[in-house]
Amino acid sequence: MTTWTPVCRLDDLEVLWGEAVLVDGEQFALFRLPGDRLHAVSNEDPATGSQVLSRGIVGSKGDRVTIASPLHKQIYDLETGECYSAPEYRLPVVGVRVVDGIVEIDARLDRATNGVAA
Repeated sequence: MTTWTPVCRLDDLEVLWGEAVLVDGEQFALFRLPGDRLHAVSNEDPATGSQVLSRGIVGSKGDRVTIASPLHKQIYDLETGECYSAPEYRLPVVGVRVVDGIVEIDARLDRATNGVAA
């Protein structure tokens, strides 16, 4: 079951810039892309356990949008959580949507499925 939690206004987010949000004691990184496309992932760097991915560098690999960890530069697909530079790591991805200008995320992480939202 999806549980949507409002986290901020869409207008509060800068394009191509990450923001950290805290929901029920867990940190998430939220990214606004051109065309108001949004992605939300765990803010925890899978390689180090540090809460830093919202400060990563948004980029691309072909037509895929990526985030590079600010610590060791592992590159993750923002849609799937796949790590291109170190396949043993996976970034948990959560659902995100906009309702009446308010960004909401489904912050429930299913740890049994590599962190992908249930």
